Amino acid sequence: MTAAARTARALRTAPAPSPRRVAARGAVRALVAAAACLAASVALAQSAQEVQAGRAKAASCNVCHGLSGLSVTPDAPHLAGQPAIYLAAQLRAYRSGARRHEVMNVMARALSDEDIAQLAAWYAAIRVEARPPD
Repeated sequence: MTAAARTARALRTAPAPSPRRVAARGAVRALVAAAACLAASVALAQSAQEVQAGRAKAASCNVCHGLSGLSVTPDAPHLAGQPAIYLAAQLRAYRSGARRHEVMNVMARALSDEDIAQLAAWYAAIRVEARPPD
């Protein structure tokens, strides 16, 4: 008898799980789902706080990047609607000097990891709508 045939036979003859075991699995699944919901609600609350903190910290960014994250100078990019992970990576690169820009290197040097996360959350939370021309 081949290994595949032995496995198939074992699966056919395996005893059905007991009702107690089935109930325990259901309870575990419900507990995991509840924990996931709780974690998501905590994350949303933290995210909302992070966005508001980022808004307050963005005051010095507004000079070049605009009040709503839409650039007011030709050499500054729009930040509104950019993914938070991208914005945070770019700010860390400016801070470390891996990405060079005479103004941004100075601005980012003073930012903590928390400041960067909050700024990224703020600009990522701004919704931008694009419409193709008619």
